[in-house]
Amino acid sequence: MRSLLEKISQVRVLVVGDVMLDHYVHGDATRISPEAPVPVVHVAKDRYVTGGAANVALNICSLGAKASLCGLCGNDEAGSKLRSILGAAAIDYPEAFCRDGLSTIIKSRVVVRNQQLCRIDREQAPEHYALCDAGVREKLFEEIRRADAVIVSDYAKGAIDLDILTQILALAEESGTLVSLDPKPRRRLPFKNVGLITPNKSEAIELADLQNELRPDEFPAEEICKRIWEKHRPKELVITLGADGMLLSREGKICKCIPTFAREVFDVSGAGDTVIASLTLALAAGTPLEEAAHFANTAAGIVVGKFGTATVTPEEILAFKA
Repeated sequence: MRSLLEKISQVRVLVVGDVMLDHYVHGDATRISPEAPVPVVHVAKDRYVTGGAANVALNICSLGAKASLCGLCGNDEAGSKLRSILGAAAIDYPEAFCRDGLSTIIKSRVVVRNQQLCRIDREQAPEHYALCDAGVREKLFEEIRRADAVIVSDYAKGAIDLDILTQILALAEESGTLVSLDPKPRRRLPFKNVGLITPNKSEAIELADLQNELRPDEFPAEEICKRIWEKHRPKELVITLGADGMLLSREGKICKCIPTFAREVFDVSGAGDTVIASLTLALAAGTPLEEAAHFANTAAGIVVGKFGTATVTPEEILAFKA
């Protein structure tokens, strides 16, 4: 594990996708409002962290590697907070991706006694976050040429469409660069030949187009892997199974099932970001898939034991394994 972490420290990853700011409103509620049957929350503190593709980039840096980030945010107060967090983590986020008149995507979660009471989303229509401007694309393609791997983080907010994904894959193929995708199946992008995809159970069922054929408790793993391979041809498929760990598949066949390493599950927010970040780093460092999956499983096992969107450090991984 120590040797792998040393190799990872030499890797540079570009993250492309929907950039967000996660806002946590922490407080307590001891009475019901006289205006409506809802709790009155007395706010104790506000906390701001990276969200979406920005959190994937933060996971990359937290694990000791280098990260650059491509995705639009606004020149507004939320964008300023987000850029400050990214700058403190030494994430390369070019000015070309900050736009006047654009609202930075914010997810605000009201948390009372470590329980999420509600979530408030602020965002514009998806077309506002599309990476269609010529200057934006030129900078994006420049960053791809500098990277050892590219992670496409699709949260269905507008940054990723088939055109931009196709161009990323074509440019990465020229240099043999690994492309990983965290897909949103409901958007039905007909992508093919991605190096790695990391759906969760429900996303895998949608990618296999079986969502209308299965009972809620059904998960025919062999059929799902076979169908995903036939439709999308990923080089590596890793399905995250929550409490059941990870399923590894290649060419439509199951290679391995790895049980979860989580000691305690406190909050799964951002766990998918940690999985794709750690898997991509390990694969880009030359690690075989099974070993990379054990590394990612360890990282995710640590993150779900923390509250809110979180990251993991090399020191925590080494201590966890010890």
